[in-house]
Formats: sequence, structure tokens, C-alpha cells
Amino acid sequence: MKKCFHFVLISLLGYIGISQIKEKPLDSIAEKLIIVEGDSIFQQSIALDEVYIFGRLQFSSYQDKLKYYILRRKTLKVYPYAKMASERLEQLNDSLLKIKSKRKKKKYTKQLQKYIEGEFSDELKKLTRTEGQILVKLIYRQTGTTTYGLVKELRSGWRAFWYNTTAKMFKINLKEEYHPESIHEDYLIEDILQRAFASSKLVRQESVLDYDYSSLTNKWGKTIKEKK
Repeated sequence: MKKCFHFVLISLLGYIGISQIKEKPLDSIAEKLIIVEGDSIFQQSIALDEVYIFGRLQFSSYQDKLKYYILRRKTLKVYPYAKMASERLEQLNDSLLKIKSKRKKKKYTKQLQKYIEGEFSDELKKLTRTEGQILVKLIYRQTGTTTYGLVKELRSGWRAFWYNTTAKMFKINLKEEYHPESIHEDYLIEDILQRAFASSKLVRQESVLDYDYSSLTNKWGKTIKEKK
């Protein structure tokens, strides 16, 4: 899929009301410190979040454009489930740390499993094969563990094997990982997510994986240009 994503990373300078800024001289040095309303500590600068400005999407053909927007629709649809999986896993781990008894830990884990299955199983059954595979990738993005690994850890090795075998009947691999640094489609998924976060179409949840989106864009953008 040939397309070029133009990416610029900038830092925004925020406006703070006059009533919120106080200046204080630092000894004999001509230096000004800033204090933000509600904060009693004077600072030399204000830390701001990085902001991405995205270039206009460009496609070499209508077919490439169509493929991208199909991928976009599917990614936006399944991302909330991956986010939920990460939140539930964090909730489980935090709770298990507070439970000393192995029997009570096992009981709590089963209760949480039933809750998740009852809450989302019907919706997950409606996913298409490609949507299911994207979800598997995004679960790895959010948790750092494959879906197969999560099932094996929370249930049993046999169930994990069985789930994976069943999924393969529909060409879904539960051991699939997420590598936007080396797989072009994964990079496109990451680009879709970053744009959706920036436009507030999705609630941002940082990936546990170690990669830099700006570096990915530079890499894949260069590759796309060379192909053209």
C-alpha cells in the first residue's frame, strides 16, 4: 500500500492568564521564574505534552485508499476491546497482589473471567476474521502479551491450545504480535490510532511496547517514497 504520511512534531507554547503568572528575580541574574495558579513552586519553564501535526494522507491509487479506510474502520471498531482487555488485566493483577490465599486468587480470577465473557462475548462473536486478527494485535500492543499467552496464564495451557486451534480455522492466530517497526500494516494501524487519539475519536491509552511513532513515520515514509 503506497502512501506517504507527512509528520511534524512540535511543542506548543501555552497561554496562561496574567493573573496566573508571577515573576520573581533570581539573585542578580536577569532571569524570570513562572508560577502556575495552584502550584506553589516557581519554575523556569512549563512542561507541555508533545503534539503531533499530521500531513494529508496521500494514496497512489483508489484501491490503496480504499484498503486504508477499510483498515481504519476495523481498527476503530476493535480498539476499545483491546483497551478494555488491558484495563481488566491491570485490575486483575492489582487485586491479586492484595489476595494472599491461592484459593481466593483462583476464585477471583474465575469471577472476573465470567464478568468479561458475559459483558463482551456476544459483541466479540460478531467480529469478522480480519477484525479479530486486528484485535489480537492490539491486545498485544496494550498488554505486551499475546492473546494466546493471556488465555494460557488465566485459564490453562490446554484451553489456550484449543482456542488457538479453533481460531486458526478462521485464519486467526492468537499468537500474533504487533510490530509497527517492521510490519507495514502494523504501522498503518498505529498511524490510524494516533490520528484518532489526536481528534478525540478514541480515548488514548499508551502502548506498553517500546517504539517511537515519529521514528516509525520517518522510516515508512522514506520507504514509500523510494517505492514511488
